[in-house]
Amino acid sequence: MKSELHVPSDLKFLEIVEHWLLGCLAMEFGDNVEWPHKSSRLRLALVEAYANVVRHAHKDQPQLPILFRLEVRDREIDLEVWDYGKGYDLGTYQPPQPEECQEGGYGWLIMTRLMDRVEYCLQIDGRNCLKLMTTVPEMSASVEDKQTVG
Repeated sequence: MKSELHVPSDLKFLEIVEHWLLGCLAMEFGDNVEWPHKSSRLRLALVEAYANVVRHAHKDQPQLPILFRLEVRDREIDLEVWDYGKGYDLGTYQPPQPEECQEGGYGWLIMTRLMDRVEYCLQIDGRNCLKLMTTVPEMSASVEDKQTVG
């Protein structure tokens, strides 16, 4: 399954983006996966990626579109977030240190901890691409038993 969504660089569209992602995945997987844990992780990574584009990559340029691409193969989920910003050099990234009161840098840390893989490509045809990848586990027998009993 493949799906795309284009939205403006404005956080008021966040709910639309979340519903698109979770709706596509629910339609694809139905009740055949353990959703509560995985959907929360996907949602949080998506929110962080979208907020970073709006606040940093497209700062003061709400007319620039953001493209989301979702591809699901079996249990593999690839979510791409495309923007037109200057881009971010990951070579300069310094992870936040617990003892310091660092204001930024948590987004990348959050996304890499929540997803199985995260890739970032600078300036592909004038755009940047953040790719979030994860695998959805199949429903365990104990969850299936609870659903058939309840």
